Amino acid sequence: MSPPLDTIIIGAGTAGLAALREVRKRTERFLIVNEGPWGTTCARVGCMPSKALIEVADAFHQRHALSTFGVQGTEALRADIPAVLRHVRALRDHFAASALQATAQLGRSKRAGRATVLGPRRVDIDGRAYDTRSIIIATGSRPHLPDAWLAFGERMLTTDNLFEQPDLGPRVAVIGMGPIGVEIAQALARLGLNVWAFSTSAQWAGLSDPAINAELTAALKADMHLHVGPAAELREVPGGIEVRSGNHTAIVDHVVAAIGRVPNIEHLGLENLGIPLNDKGLPPVDAHTMQVGDLPAFMAGDANTQVPLLHEAADEGHIAGMNALQPAQPQRFDRRVPLSIVFSAPQTAVVGQRLAQLDNTTIVTGKASFEDQGRARAAGRNRGRLHLYADRTTGQLRGAELCAPGGEHLAHLLALGLTQKLTVQDLLGMPFYHPTLEEGLRTALRDAASQLAQERPSDLSSCPAIGVPALE
Repeated sequence: MSPPLDTIIIGAGTAGLAALREVRKRTERFLIVNEGPWGTTCARVGCMPSKALIEVADAFHQRHALSTFGVQGTEALRADIPAVLRHVRALRDHFAASALQATAQLGRSKRAGRATVLGPRRVDIDGRAYDTRSIIIATGSRPHLPDAWLAFGERMLTTDNLFEQPDLGPRVAVIGMGPIGVEIAQALARLGLNVWAFSTSAQWAGLSDPAINAELTAALKADMHLHVGPAAELREVPGGIEVRSGNHTAIVDHVVAAIGRVPNIEHLGLENLGIPLNDKGLPPVDAHTMQVGDLPAFMAGDANTQVPLLHEAADEGHIAGMNALQPAQPQRFDRRVPLSIVFSAPQTAVVGQRLAQLDNTTIVTGKASFEDQGRARAAGRNRGRLHLYADRTTGQLRGAELCAPGGEHLAHLLALGLTQKLTVQDLLGMPFYHPTLEEGLRTALRDAASQLAQERPSDLSSCPAIGVPALE
């Protein structure tokens, strides 16, 4: 009998590939097994094709502002939806090909097939059992789709098949307005399709600050029909699919389901690990070690349902890959500052702690509007708000929510400040170039500083606003 492998990685998505990178540094005695398409969800059907679609949609939508800039003739522009989808697929194929290169040269260390966990040190792959010193589970997730909706066939879409369509619409319903639903609904609407969006909650894209949520609400309503009510019900009617939520009804050609994702754990044999599973069939996973209970098993990425974001999945795969081969106790890792970005227009982001996680009596809120912000007005993108939250006593940044132009960049600056445990005064001590969208962040910082005790009155961090909008 051959000696056991050092580890078996189940799943070759973002978390699995990050684990693979660490495993290959330490051993050649491993297997990586994957059922279904190889390559990451992000590259194949997730963040990359969706962002390609959003870029086209935003470029086409800009035609509405061109006459303001003195550019005429935009009424002749049209979006060729089949051509747009071909463009998205071409980019998608490029990104997916690069993801496949990570496993292209693995030879016998790579398996295509179904893995079933037989125990914490034993895995079956298509009928053959392998002994191993550890297991890394990184099987990812898939869009949730009620069985009854499958009856609508190719007219029922998720991100798994949306980008494969030869054409769309012209009438589309998007059900669910979390991050994915917001991005897809707004992109399709900005391409000229007639979009109805249905949600059971009036809070969008993970926001909790009412003022920021209201800003995104106004932006979405400008592009689509937006309905909040009971869970949507679907039925076949002459001319299409009827979508009904309370008193709101639409008849559409396609429905995009964006009502969450479920981990790929069916038939994985997690019950054979010998520890209790929760009501969703998942074992306990330590967020700092990725260890399953006290077993030589580790669970990373979307499969553990903790933080379903690519950069978090990559971190978790890194942690799992290192700890799966640790000779002693798993190493505990500090996790990064929470950061989520939704590529809406304006872009939406939550950095650090959300408002709902904070005690209002212990924080001050620094506010900025981009309605009259100089660079935003020059670009014709003067819509949005930014709220940052700072400790009332120390001035240290605690978190932020925003719906603002250039939000992805503002969010990264805020994440840097949180990571370095900077105060409002520290951040105001940085240079802000003129004219930039980042000056809007400075406005929010100044507003927060005005509510704090001035600790360094002679420092440049205390420089007040000039009072001229064009200079701020």
